[in-house]
Amino acid sequence: MWSTFVVQDEDVRTVNASPGVPQPSGGLEGFLGSRGGGRKRRYRTQSSSGDGISDSQEGKIKLTLFMAITGIMLTVLGVGTEFWVELKPSKSFYNNQTCLVAHYGLWKCCTKTFWVSDTDPKLEMCGPLHAQGESNCTFFKFYTTGENIVLFQKTPEKDLTIASAMFAIISLFLMVMGAICIIMAVSKGVQFFLKPAAVCFILSGVLIFLCLIVFHQSVLSFLASDQSIPLHYEMSWSVTCVGCAGALVIVAGALFVVLTLPYSPWEKCLPKKNSDI
Repeated sequence: MWSTFVVQDEDVRTVNASPGVPQPSGGLEGFLGSRGGGRKRRYRTQSSSGDGISDSQEGKIKLTLFMAITGIMLTVLGVGTEFWVELKPSKSFYNNQTCLVAHYGLWKCCTKTFWVSDTDPKLEMCGPLHAQGESNCTFFKFYTTGENIVLFQKTPEKDLTIASAMFAIISLFLMVMGAICIIMAVSKGVQFFLKPAAVCFILSGVLIFLCLIVFHQSVLSFLASDQSIPLHYEMSWSVTCVGCAGALVIVAGALFVVLTLPYSPWEKCLPKKNSDI
């Protein structure tokens, strides 16, 4: 007797199991597996269209996220260190015996004392900071008790220093929030989180540059508070780290904005020319 059986799924199909009749490759399991594979392919296609993230977009997003994370690391390095500004008096002020130089950042101030004979005789100012000497560091007390410090008979403008520190902390918080949004966008496979991430990164970069401007103004106010000791000042490597971080996160935010556009800006600006004659 010839026997047949019917397999029903989403579509009713009849499979002939009679002897001698060629069967589909893989039999019933291959038939059902191909059906499941089709559903998976349809799912990928649906997720990569519309509000989803395609494979090419995901690679670009991860590369831009790496740029933003580099900016975050530079911000942490710059904000956490005290090499924002270096203060160097003239050698003649200390009667050619010892030199006192200082450097400070947003949270801490350090002084260093060394012999003038250990410095380069060609230099008119005390320094450099990497010369061997006795160091002494202390945290600013105006964050806790409100007490200000006296350095070279000058007092820093604590209001401006506190304002620059607040800008730095808020900027760092926005950077972390932007990174979290990007991680959620990649894990969920949707573009919705790219826009708030772009806003967070761009705004954090703007706040970083505001922090640098306010801090520089605080340094100028510090130097103008007393003229009895002439000082030479220069911004140090912590400011360089923070400035590079601000530029990186702004560029990363702008790239995330470009990735959210429904079209490629390069194709709009540089349309392909028809090669047909």
